[in-house]
Amino acid sequence: MTASDDSTTLPGGKTAEPSAEALPFWRRKTLAELTGSEWESLCDGCGRCCLNKLEDWDTGEIVWTSLSCTLFDEGSCRCRDYDNRLEKVPDCLPLTPETVPGLSWLPPTCGYRLMAEGRDLYWWHPLVSGDPQSVHAAGISVRGRVFPEDGIPLEDYENFLADWPGENPMEDTSEASG
Repeated sequence: MTASDDSTTLPGGKTAEPSAEALPFWRRKTLAELTGSEWESLCDGCGRCCLNKLEDWDTGEIVWTSLSCTLFDEGSCRCRDYDNRLEKVPDCLPLTPETVPGLSWLPPTCGYRLMAEGRDLYWWHPLVSGDPQSVHAAGISVRGRVFPEDGIPLEDYENFLADWPGENPMEDTSEASG
């Protein structure tokens, strides 16, 4: 939805833009200005950030795997122990307003990344659609496409390389909601 989509046409064809307060929080705030509940709601529940990634030590290139974190629940596409994840998974990297802009591996559809880049959320994001299942229905989530990392030796991770977690299937079909 663009600003003009939020506007009201007045008599004489003039347009009244909505007040800043009428815009949803993700369109009027920065990441650093979000409340705790706003921050958490920005996660669309796709689960892509919970996939293991490999880094080429020579080039720094990040490649995705289809292996999910040991705490990842594929059905809900959420962490099984979100509050204690940093203690239980030492390489879990928390997203913060400071870290998000520098995380090149965040999916291009990620709400945090979109906000950091000054872009709007996609139509299927639960904050836009009002439906937490829309991320799955749109084919954005990892549901049904991943394997648990448990029992897989690190040297075998290369057998699970995947391009799709870093892709944006919406690029060709639609833009963000605004």
